[in-house]
Amino acid sequence: MLVLRSRLAAALAARTLAPQVCSYFATGPRQYDGTFYEFRTYYLKPSKMNEFLENTKKNIHLRTAHSELVGYWSVEFGGRMNKVFHIWKYDNFAHRTEVRKALAKDKEWQEQYLIPNLALIDKQESEITYLVPWSKLEEPPKEGIYELATFQMKPGGPALWGDPFKRAVHTHVNRGYTKLVGVFHAEYGVLNRVHVLWWNESADSRAAGRHQSHEDPRVVAAVRESVHFLESQQNMLLIPTSFSPLK
Repeated sequence: MLVLRSRLAAALAARTLAPQVCSYFATGPRQYDGTFYEFRTYYLKPSKMNEFLENTKKNIHLRTAHSELVGYWSVEFGGRMNKVFHIWKYDNFAHRTEVRKALAKDKEWQEQYLIPNLALIDKQESEITYLVPWSKLEEPPKEGIYELATFQMKPGGPALWGDPFKRAVHTHVNRGYTKLVGVFHAEYGVLNRVHVLWWNESADSRAAGRHQSHEDPRVVAAVRESVHFLESQQNMLLIPTSFSPLK
């Protein structure tokens, strides 16, 4: 009887403690909200960049008739040139499947956009991401430039590095050096990857804010805590296209 009581007490203790190991990146909230964001990157032939953008501007309405476009950018700095990056929002995976089926049957979209543009593209990449539970998609106050900071974290998942990462992001936001648009956690693609989308009024204001943050003890302390879990980082400066919802 004593052994049985001990086992029961241990089981109850485990149940009580279990929620405490959940991080701010925990998947729980996502189970009730299936909304996800598809990151699409197109690598274009160098001589075809302008042609691709003009055709997209002319016909993007055919694509947005099927699902929501969050933003569309050309990559200015940080990696391969002649590259465009865009984000699409879906309610869930069934919604995306319906959209793809509808696009396959949309002759106007196929003939005016897809077929002409396929010859201009070298490579395509797709990544499925969720907004982390403590972040929502914010709209900048006016037109500007964007920075996509991609962090490859150490294996172990958000339970390992979620809280320090959150503190590092919020410290930058609270000090006013830049404006946060959204924080995305990769679900399909390279795992343990987090994307932070920032907005700045200009590339120069971004540079000034970055220099200030490097001398801010609060930011430095938060970054030092988070960097222990970091494997690599890449930053891209993004210029919104004329047809991008996020300007």
